[in-house]
Amino acid sequence: MKITALGNNFVAEVGDIDVRTVTTDQFNELYQAWLDYGVLRLRDQPLNEDELQTFSARFGPLEEIPMGRLPEAARKKIKNRYVTQLSNIIEDGKPIGGLGNSEAAWHSDMTYAEVPPPASVLLGIEIPAAGGNTYFADQGAALEALPLHLKQQASKLTIKHDAAHTSVGKLRPGFEAFEDPRDAPGASHPIIRTHEETGRDMLYLGRRDWAYIPGLELADSEALLDELWCYAAPPDNVWCQVWQPNDLIIWDNRRVLHRRDDFNENARRLMKRCQVLSKHASAS
Repeated sequence: MKITALGNNFVAEVGDIDVRTVTTDQFNELYQAWLDYGVLRLRDQPLNEDELQTFSARFGPLEEIPMGRLPEAARKKIKNRYVTQLSNIIEDGKPIGGLGNSEAAWHSDMTYAEVPPPASVLLGIEIPAAGGNTYFADQGAALEALPLHLKQQASKLTIKHDAAHTSVGKLRPGFEAFEDPRDAPGASHPIIRTHEETGRDMLYLGRRDWAYIPGLELADSEALLDELWCYAAPPDNVWCQVWQPNDLIIWDNRRVLHRRDDFNENARRLMKRCQVLSKHASAS
């Protein structure tokens, strides 16, 4: 196994590895690299859903895919309840996955939960000829870039993270629309978060839309959030993943933000994802 830093020192390429046969020692080395960098790319990993689940579960317990109001007949057709389909492909008049072809704004996964997932594992299956790239921004570096006065102010505050909307801005099933961010459902987390495993402090913003800083007037919350977001993803602190089939990306949600380009609605894109729960949480 060969680990090579890419770009901004928060991304690494892992080569000479097949995750289906990785040994305990190799996985321990891989896990440490994930903590050291934040984002790992492994190419040429032609995994089926069960193999993706088995590998992802080595990072911790997995979250079941969201069933929402899916009829029981449809639930029985799901091959693997721990692998989420992210796709714009339509079959029998219905999408086979979530998020479609729209742009996904900067975010960290599921920060609206009381205990967000530390790791996301994403496998590329079908890749469009253009668009659909994924970008990552290091939030340790973002925190270091904050002016001292802003860092001191942020260290005393939390953000309430909206649970009602997806990363493409759509209202999730079962939630009612609202106009005021203070009415958004979701958990609150410190703006500056200490990483549980590395001990490093990170800027922890979640996503911009519908966020609110409790204790502030709405206008003051909006102004402070806008100021903080200026430091979250400057171009020199961003790395772009241009997908190839069978690329496997593992990222640390406590360490990085990510977003996705839009792409042609007539192109096909299929990704498969596992969300790794905190070892202190149980699958829902």
